[in-house]
Amino acid sequence: MAELTTLEEKLAEVIGLAKAAQEVNQKVEGLLDDDELAGQLQRQREEAAETERRGTDVADRRDGKKTAILEKAQETKNEAAEMMSTYLGSDADDLDGFEFLTMAEAGEVGHWEILGTLNERAAKSEVSELVSWALPIQQRHLETVRKASLQLASEEDPNETSA
Repeated sequence: MAELTTLEEKLAEVIGLAKAAQEVNQKVEGLLDDDELAGQLQRQREEAAETERRGTDVADRRDGKKTAILEKAQETKNEAAEMMSTYLGSDADDLDGFEFLTMAEAGEVGHWEILGTLNERAAKSEVSELVSWALPIQQRHLETVRKASLQLASEEDPNETSA
């Protein structure tokens, strides 16, 4: 496998997180009875697919390193899927799903910001364009799931005991 630079590793991670986001959004959507929230998650899943596609296009332009970048992306996706399955067990509800999404989206925002910061020195225009496109979307995703988490929490009975 080709040796990846720090910038390429972070590119791989954001691609992997975009792949994982598609699965987690679908999983959480299945926990919902709220059509509006489900629609928001469907949109986020579509945007994650577009993010994966655009990230893969940038990886394509990394001289002979596409395979290594995509292997690292798959590794990141697998790690995220493992975290999801641990956090969202068979007894998970909609609030659990949005709590997990809040953590996941915060992680994605952080990774995109790190990729952008690394690229300030690397000055790769294709990475800069990707970050400029994706970061606002990820920030919106974080705000959307944060608000939904708080909405769902407000509907919970704080005195109810868990089984």
